[in-house]
Amino acid sequence: MPPTSDPPRTAAPAGEDKIVRRKLSDEVFDRLRAMITSGDLRPGDPMPSERDLMQRFGVGRPAVREALQSMQTMGLITISHGGRSRVNALSPDSVLDRVDEVAQILLSSAPDQLENLKEARRMFEMGMVRLAALRATEQDLFDLRRILDDQRGHLDDPRQFIEADLRFHARIAETTRNPIMAAVSASMLRWLLRYYTALLHWSGNEHKTLAEHEEILTLIGQKDPEGAVNAMRRHLDRSSEMYRYES
Repeated sequence: MPPTSDPPRTAAPAGEDKIVRRKLSDEVFDRLRAMITSGDLRPGDPMPSERDLMQRFGVGRPAVREALQSMQTMGLITISHGGRSRVNALSPDSVLDRVDEVAQILLSSAPDQLENLKEARRMFEMGMVRLAALRATEQDLFDLRRILDDQRGHLDDPRQFIEADLRFHARIAETTRNPIMAAVSASMLRWLLRYYTALLHWSGNEHKTLAEHEEILTLIGQKDPEGAVNAMRRHLDRSSEMYRYES
């Protein structure tokens, strides 16, 4: 039999295997980020000087400066003019704080996103209150009770009443013992606050809010996750209309 030949190879579409030449500053950024993630540079450590980095990586000053500026923009370091730049300590709060401004722009420019945010917050709060009911300590319950009593004392002060309302939900998030959940919850509450129209349209539903908070707290204290979830669902469904986009 005649030898079989390999099937002809199909040429890749033009550009599919194109090698992209990266900027030197991107390479410097990747090297510095690797030094942070590996622990060679720890939170609080001073960054190497620009001259040291130029010599270490064999690049010019513009590439080093651009890489350092990108790292500061991402919150990885703080550049101190006249002093040494230092590595930042990262946490869920510090990371999410940096997206606040972009999130506010998104919500302002695309009103439909407000409904998406309210839906996301609803699902998130229901998951958190379930964990809170399973993990709450006596100290957690004491703190939630104190916030609720403070809220009850501001029935005639909408701004303070709302501030206590937000603290109540934030404290539930902390009760999960999950710092990422607590940070995401705090961010959502900040983004929603600008749409909290109760300050302009005080609805007279303060006592309903207090009663709903009281029910949620009771169910957390009873370690009843299903009951707490259902109570939180009813509470958020009712209060959802208090967040409105107003052009």
